[in-house]
Parts: sequence; structure tokens; C-alpha cells
Amino acid sequence: MQNQQQPTTLTRHIRDGLQEEQHFGFITRVGRDGILETFGDTCGEPFYLRSCAKPLQASVIVDYELPLTAEEIALACGSNAGEKCHYETARRFADKFGITAEDLRCGIHKPLSKTRQAEMLFSGEKEDVFHNNCIGKHLTMLALCKRLGFATENYDKLDHPVQKLIIKKVNELCEVTTAFPITKDGCGVPILSMPLENMVKGFLNLFCDERYDKLTQAILKHPYIFGGEDRTDTKIIQESGLICKVGAGGLCIVINRDKQEGFVVKISDCDMKARELVTIDYINRLGWAANEIHSGKIAAEHSIKTLHGEKIGEIETIV
Repeated sequence: MQNQQQPTTLTRHIRDGLQEEQHFGFITRVGRDGILETFGDTCGEPFYLRSCAKPLQASVIVDYELPLTAEEIALACGSNAGEKCHYETARRFADKFGITAEDLRCGIHKPLSKTRQAEMLFSGEKEDVFHNNCIGKHLTMLALCKRLGFATENYDKLDHPVQKLIIKKVNELCEVTTAFPITKDGCGVPILSMPLENMVKGFLNLFCDERYDKLTQAILKHPYIFGGEDRTDTKIIQESGLICKVGAGGLCIVINRDKQEGFVVKISDCDMKARELVTIDYINRLGWAANEIHSGKIAAEHSIKTLHGEKIGEIETIV
């Protein structure tokens, strides 16, 4: 697979008149009747959903009526930065369902927040499983196990009933009927692959359905719990009111519920700066950042500067 793809240039770094860097990738914009616009040709080949799967996986919160607060739902849908607000929300979530650190299989890493990393370094605190950016997803899976009477051991394995249930749900939302490759995400749980069009279809079917409005409102009301410091999706939600979710592998999905359209950006080399600029500039080109609450454009820094603050170049996006 993925031998026939034809990515297109999405960003160019021009430094004092000379191009020194460029990033390739794809954009697929989708409406209720199908694809509306594309950049690059994926030939319909699949990509892994990575963390863009989280809101889709969290749909089970509504399906099985898990008693969560709006903050806990936002945590479940997002990739949090491991700050105090995220850590405390995760601990409350765990306590509600009697989930312990030993139950959780997501692994341990430092908080994504650089500020929180520095605070913990100076205070001598050690990171634990509740700092993991995927903690909300794992807590949801364990809570669902307890709700449905499934064993909590090995809940992260492909053949566990909670994973079978969630995989079936994600495929239904994304209108996937073909068996595409499955891998393990960084946190260890199964993650599906599918064409970019189907990723957007899944988000449209989730966020444009009143049944799942509880998830939509939780994200819109608590975008910082959903992401956090320096998170692209938090920035876009706060400045536009759109639904946005980033994922590893250079992914970002944006949904305009008013227009019932959405798009996905896939940066081939997974560069995070390119992903952010392409996503924001495409939103601005479409005029999606202007609505009843938000007006104008989402701000994005395109300048290339020295350490002294002197501008010596520009990052151009081709969208």
C-alpha cells in the first residue's frame, strides 16, 4: 500500500529569497455528499487515525450512558498536555469508577506541557500514568469495561470485548466496510487505518448528530482540558469555535458544523509546524473562522526569525 500516492507541496520555507525547506502532504475536504476539494492524490489508500480516533472512540460515553462531567468528557476526547488541570480531572475520573494506576495500560511519559515539565523538575515531582496524554481514552475504556461487566485485565488487547466494541463503532461512524490494517497506537491500544475521506465522514457523523451533542459541547466549553498548552487543536477551537483534533503522523481534522463540512490535513513527514500553518491557513481561506462569536482570522506566525528577533524569511502555505 501507499506506493501510488502523490502528495503535493503544502509549505515552503523561504529564507532570504532562497527555498531551504518544503513539506508535502494531502488535504481532503468532505461534505455530506462526498469529497469537495483535494490537495494531492492519496489514491484512496489508508492512513492510521492515531489520536484523531479519540473523539470517535469516546462516542461510547453517550451510547452506554457513562456518568461523566463535561471536563471528563473533554479529557476522554482529547490529547491533553499533562498540566495540573488535566491531572486532577483524570484522578477524579479514575476515582469515580474505582480505577487505579495499576489498572491503566497507557504507559508513562513526561507531560506534553513544557511549563509543567519545568515545574515538576524544580519541585522534584515524578511523572506517572495520569500525566499520559491518552489517559482520558484509557479511563473511558476501563469505565466501559466496568459498566458492561467486562474483565479489566488486558483491556488494551485487540481481542478484548471492549476493543471489539469500540472498533465496530468507529468503523460504523466512518462508514468503513473494508478491512484495512490495524496497528497499536503509542499508548498500546489498537488503532484503525482508513482513507482520509472516511476520517472526515466519521467526524461529521459524530459532531453533526444531536445525539452526540454532549461530546461537542464538552469540547467547545473545555478546549483547554481537551488539549492544553501550545496544542494546535485548543488554539483553533478557542479562536474559531470549530471542532478540531490533531493526531500523530501529521494529522489534523477540522469540522464546521454549520456547513456540515470538514477536512483533514496529512503532512507526509509529520512536521507539526507545517501541520498547524496549513490547517489554520486553509480555515482562513475558507472563511470558517468568522461566525456569530468569532470574527476575522485565526492568527498564525509565518515569519522565520533569528534568535535576535530579526525577520529573515517566511513560511508560505500553498492552500
